Amino acid sequence: MNLFTALHRIRDEQDPSIAFDFSCRSAVCGSCGMLVNGKPRLACRTLTRDLPALIQLMPMPVFRLIRDLSVDTGVWFRGMNGRIESWLHEARPFDPTAPEERMDQATAEKVYDADRCIECGLCVAGCATAAMRPGFLGAAGLNRIGRFVLDPRDTRSAADFSVLSTGEGVFGCLGLLGCHDYCPKDLPLRERFAYLRRSLAWNLLGLGGRKR
Repeated sequence: MNLFTALHRIRDEQDPSIAFDFSCRSAVCGSCGMLVNGKPRLACRTLTRDLPALIQLMPMPVFRLIRDLSVDTGVWFRGMNGRIESWLHEARPFDPTAPEERMDQATAEKVYDADRCIECGLCVAGCATAAMRPGFLGAAGLNRIGRFVLDPRDTRSAADFSVLSTGEGVFGCLGLLGCHDYCPKDLPLRERFAYLRRSLAWNLLGLGGRKR
């Protein structure tokens, strides 16, 4: 039995007022994040047999608490996506009749890998910097920037994201990498941060306009 099922049984059989978030039940929507014995987990992917007899559930920190185990991740992610302008920036006007721009397979796979983030918030909940610094982009935001820096269709380089080189960007990371440990999709977050730091260094050396 997973925690998702256990919580539904508790609500059906013991306490109908308990609040928690869910949707897809298959680790795609990212809704059911919570602290399980102090660690950020998805309830739908956490099996009770792998946990001790005493299971303590708490809402994820950093995000606004709604009630019980339910938190509002939407406001945080909307704010983050707005700050980094999370859409393609192209020099040419959009032409809906034009053929899709092609890219090489290796680059396409890197962009796809970054796009696998389900915005569950576990990386933010497990981040020491995010707990101390409300404006920190967190692994989700840094991964998102990395996705656009990788994308050859986007005209921006790492240096064009002004927040990236500040304490709220990649250099605000303390290097504890709780995000790397708790990501349910096993995204290569450590490598993504290193890539962004290298990209900023290339800009300092006058190579910032090059896509790598």
